[in-house]
Amino acid sequence: MSERRMTASERRSQLVGVAKSVFAEFGYDGASIEEIAARAKVSKPVVYEHFGGKEGLYAVVVDREATRILDMIASRLGPGIDGRQQVHASAMAFLDYIEEDPDGFRVLTRDSPSGYTGVSGGGMAGLLADVSTKAEHVLQGFFAESGLDPQFAPLYAHALVGMVVHVGAWWSEEREPPKEEVASHLTALAYMGLSRLPRNPNRLAAS
Repeated sequence: MSERRMTASERRSQLVGVAKSVFAEFGYDGASIEEIAARAKVSKPVVYEHFGGKEGLYAVVVDREATRILDMIASRLGPGIDGRQQVHASAMAFLDYIEEDPDGFRVLTRDSPSGYTGVSGGGMAGLLADVSTKAEHVLQGFFAESGLDPQFAPLYAHALVGMVVHVGAWWSEEREPPKEEVASHLTALAYMGLSRLPRNPNRLAAS
């Protein structure tokens, strides 16, 4: 009995999964359509038919992985949770993603090809921008309630997101301490710092 032929949607999904592992292993420059086609057991024209070329396939992989992280974070930031819980939930979502899908994380943290414009600019840089925008909306409310200047919320949003992402990149290689402890330490550093922010940091720096 012959093997059932994949539908176009199934084939596309298969190719994205195979490409993710190839991009994770070799990076964008080292990956090739030949390698992706060989692993998927299809001809090169099939890959071109679905994605137009390597950059088109890369864009789909990156956009899908970035969307997955954003969805994981958003699903844990429901109404009624305070700032400390939001920081902890976001950190855990990111660490969960790294643990569950190291290939996806490697693709996002590798350099994107020049000229790539997906996900607000491509790869991790685009992901940082998107997550920071969400964090900024959360911090706007916190700053208003605390009597702090809301114009600086974007600065702190990028600082917090950058901290979580870079610690996550370090942890992806070390895998110690356990992710729950990593998230707790990140939360302590971020939340304690935010709760004690001076209204005029310039005076503190000059003292």
